[in-house]
Amino acid sequence: MYIPNSKWTWLFVAIAVIQAAVILGLEAYVFADFQIHLETPADSKSTSKTIPTFLSLYIFGFVYELVLVYDALRLKNTIQIIGLCICNVGLLIYGAVQIEQIQDAVASLHHYLDDDLWQKAKPILIAIPCILAFTSILMVFVAWKLYDEFAWTIYKHISADLRMKRRYLTYQIYIALLKFDFFFFLGFTVQFVVIVTGKTDTEFALTLAAIPVTIIILFFAAYFTRRESTPGMLVIILLYFGALAYFLFKLVRMYQPAKEAEYAPARRSLTFFAVITLFLIVGTIINAILCTNNFHKGLKPHIWKIRRSNDEEKSTELGSRVPGEGIPARMMID
Repeated sequence: MYIPNSKWTWLFVAIAVIQAAVILGLEAYVFADFQIHLETPADSKSTSKTIPTFLSLYIFGFVYELVLVYDALRLKNTIQIIGLCICNVGLLIYGAVQIEQIQDAVASLHHYLDDDLWQKAKPILIAIPCILAFTSILMVFVAWKLYDEFAWTIYKHISADLRMKRRYLTYQIYIALLKFDFFFFLGFTVQFVVIVTGKTDTEFALTLAAIPVTIIILFFAAYFTRRESTPGMLVIILLYFGALAYFLFKLVRMYQPAKEAEYAPARRSLTFFAVITLFLIVGTIINAILCTNNFHKGLKPHIWKIRRSNDEEKSTELGSRVPGEGIPARMMID
């Protein structure tokens, strides 16, 4: 699979790659400077892990965004491209949040760090949200152009049937949400495992086990949707509600007086990830229900035909048949 060859797709790629290269370089410099000058204190073990965790997670965020850029463009998924613009704004906000969070961490470790470390890191950390603000504006403009460009691809395969287009739009939103769910859930879990103190062995083990379980759930969530498996989707939706309860519990718990000290080193960042994840889960649940309601209404052949067409980069007619399906891809009136 490859990226469609047009000036707007390559401009979107260029913006994402240049942005990632610049931000990764700045973050790597701050990360290396901190690691070089820090002598790990025995009595501040959790705090000493705060800065490396924040910076590593931020670096991973931009690498993951590059993967999603490639994925969105090869699939001509306009919804995912819009989601990437929103995600970029989210990374901007997280960049602003990390300034104060890192400043607090440096202040608590002042006995173990050079006095001028924060003064050297501060302008770099301030520059990062400014750069992201500029590139986010550029990405929104190019995304608008790509929306017009990719709209024709959707029209060729879905035709002008408004009901079918709405069903396909719901499907696109759902698949895009699953990809963003993974990053924000992983981001919250990593910070909780590495930074938060006072965890029991059972809680620690369950949190670690949640990572592969989440990956499996998200995989089957997409699989059941493409296969239009109603029983499978009902199980997935129940698991979503379990995840919603988990993040609500964690969000409330980190602000309880008895637990406040345990979450203090990363409470702002954890709150940011928890709130974003809650919104994503609610959106995922709503779209999962809508997708399930759209099962067996003629969308499945078009999903597989569009996926095959993106793989082969060939135009297909609406009357063609989908491999393995006995249903003609021609649009039917409900």
